[in-house]
Amino acid sequence: MGPVRGLKKKRKPEKKHDRNGSAASGSPEGEGPVDWWDDLSKRMNGLQQSPSKCLDSFQSVFKISRKTFEYICSLVKDDMMTKSAHFVFTNGKPLSLCEQVAVALRRLGSGESLVTIGDSFGLNHSTVSQVTWRFVESMEEKGIHHLQWPSTEMEMNAIKSKFEKIRGLPNCCGVIDATHITMCLPASEPSCNVWLDHKKNHSMVLQAIVDPDMKFRDIVTGWPGKMEDWLIFESSNFNKLCEKGERLNGSKLQLSGESEIREYIIGDSGYPLLPYLVVPYEGKELSEPKAQFNKQHLATRVVAQRALTRLKEMWRIIHGMMWRPDKHRLPRIILVCCVLHNIVIDLNDEVQDELSLSHDHDSGYHQLICGAVDEKGVALRDSLSHYLTGKLSS
Repeated sequence: MGPVRGLKKKRKPEKKHDRNGSAASGSPEGEGPVDWWDDLSKRMNGLQQSPSKCLDSFQSVFKISRKTFEYICSLVKDDMMTKSAHFVFTNGKPLSLCEQVAVALRRLGSGESLVTIGDSFGLNHSTVSQVTWRFVESMEEKGIHHLQWPSTEMEMNAIKSKFEKIRGLPNCCGVIDATHITMCLPASEPSCNVWLDHKKNHSMVLQAIVDPDMKFRDIVTGWPGKMEDWLIFESSNFNKLCEKGERLNGSKLQLSGESEIREYIIGDSGYPLLPYLVVPYEGKELSEPKAQFNKQHLATRVVAQRALTRLKEMWRIIHGMMWRPDKHRLPRIILVCCVLHNIVIDLNDEVQDELSLSHDHDSGYHQLICGAVDEKGVALRDSLSHYLTGKLSS
């Protein structure tokens, strides 16, 4: 499963915000009190303590700024406010747009149960479920333009330039990696064994191609966790487009003589060495140029590890063990979490800088080696190794 491509993002005018994060002329939906957050926060029990003195209670709860929150509201406004009168608090008060989005983001961001969130907000757990799913459906359509492959040469050149600045890899267009979304399934479920992976966990895989800003540029999800990374990649639409010459087909870097370096992505040893996918050299006693190449390759791959870690840390519904999720809905929830991850980056949301960040997005899983090699891939990797060796010695 991969994301459907959306329309280009339209720049929206800046709005002035009061201390409560609402537009100066009123809340984003044009109804309800300007201090909706003050009102809602009083309903909530056990607000998280801010991880930093720089974060107020709103940012501590949602892990995004008010500006980002209002932009998300603007994306889903039409869908969320359609026939929304039946979404009410237990006291009968209808949920405003801001309150609906707050409930959905709290569910996705905290990973807490429907009952826990319902109790916290003063809602029935069925209302939490319905509001969250309406939000997911809307974001799939209205936010998908934040998750797309670069559409212009200028955009791709900027990505390649940033990758080269990391550790010198030229003409690199992305880093691929995969992570497991683990689930708790009842043994009596008919399809239970389908989702059992090699670590004896029930899980679903997310494969992502990441740019140097930690944005997801292409994702695939929905496959069982027991499926090897290389098989998921080989079956992906991205790989098929590459094989047809319709992806990673931009300008080549001309080296001395007749040698040239095409566009490519990089990945770990769980992937095959292809004409457009470069993996590390294998072996314990590598020559100095090959060992140095592996170091630079690994240092560049870290961007994908950090992106997947940030994704799971911010959107904790896909962190840890999910309790009996709907396997048909889960891929769509994962997609929307990736879209939200990208929106935070696109809006330069500084709240994310206050959050901790590690590289361990797939705790307990060890890498399975693919070992498949294509001759053109060997030539590309050797050209890159020689190029980097020359750069270091010059």
